Amino acid sequence: MTATAAPATSREILDAVGELAPAIARRAAEIETARRLPADLLDDLKRVGCFRMLLPPSHGGSGVAVHEAMEVYEALAAADGSVGWTVMIGSAAWCDLTGLPRPTFDALLCGTPDVIVGGAISPSGTARRVEGGYVVSGRWGFVSGGEHCAWLFGNCLEDVDGEPRMRIAVVAPAEVTIEDTWTVSGLCGTGSHHVVADEVFVPAERTLDVFSAQPCLDAPIVRVPPPALPALCIASTALGVARGALSDVLALATGKVPLLASAPLAANPLFQYQLATADVELQAARTLLHEHARAAWATALDGAELTLPQRAGIRASAVWATARAAAVVDFAYHAGGGSSLYATSPLQRRLRDVHAVTQHFVVKPDTLRTAGAVLAGCEIDVPIF
Repeated sequence: MTATAAPATSREILDAVGELAPAIARRAAEIETARRLPADLLDDLKRVGCFRMLLPPSHGGSGVAVHEAMEVYEALAAADGSVGWTVMIGSAAWCDLTGLPRPTFDALLCGTPDVIVGGAISPSGTARRVEGGYVVSGRWGFVSGGEHCAWLFGNCLEDVDGEPRMRIAVVAPAEVTIEDTWTVSGLCGTGSHHVVADEVFVPAERTLDVFSAQPCLDAPIVRVPPPALPALCIASTALGVARGALSDVLALATGKVPLLASAPLAANPLFQYQLATADVELQAARTLLHEHARAAWATALDGAELTLPQRAGIRASAVWATARAAAVVDFAYHAGGGSSLYATSPLQRRLRDVHAVTQHFVVKPDTLRTAGAVLAGCEIDVPIF
């Protein structure tokens, strides 16, 4: 593989993101209005290594640990939720394609490790077997960053002897239509439009069977399976939004004097109590999430598979951490009073962004039921957990 630059270390990426963060925060309204990341910002994020950080060195990436990537997502989401989400998806989506044949996988990522992949796991398409490949049709939603992706994929249902099987098909952007549907309440700047395919021929080597395909490369990141990996990354993005909300409300509290008060909000005892509570809850959620991420990475480095209890712990901690992040943002928004209502207030955007994150299926509360079943030693009724 030919890289455009030497892979950056996790510390170098995090430091570079820290330098970009103030400018990102200042452009939050611009990003939201455009409903996508500006091209120059996207270039900056590529330049510092954000999109290649999870790729292994064999493919020109940095091969950073999961918990190190999570720090980057948090830092970016603290500046702007849409930027954190877009980088999170764009840096990790290639992991869903490791079941492709190795030559195909290499070809998709050839030339530069900054090739961005996007797609959808929801099986909203159909794949019909024909000579040499499949004819694919479908309409997939929530394809974050699809407008700047070099490759897109959609999960399809294939009829195999009368039984439905899930098959992922990879297509070039020119082969599909990006339908402008991303007019939403939160994470507005992620450009998560629908992608539509109409009778597109996809060569067999650009498809994979979701449940039977084996990874084509051996790397620690590949041994952290879905949905555990996206759960860790998504929860980290929520924590970043919450950390940004606390910073926002603190900045407001030092100068805002509430109606009938004689001192700034920061001097209010109830605010101080709630602030401390929110801060420690956020720290606890982050510590728990990172503990699970570090343990998962240690297992992956050893070449072992994550056990079912490990995966249950990751999934449960991600749900809990995301819920705690939302509660922290709720506090910050309410503490801001009437000031939070204005479109110029970052707190209203934080509120909408974090609650958009809570809607993702990998952090839905029902996950705790399945995790609890694992803890209780009961059988679970989900194919992937």
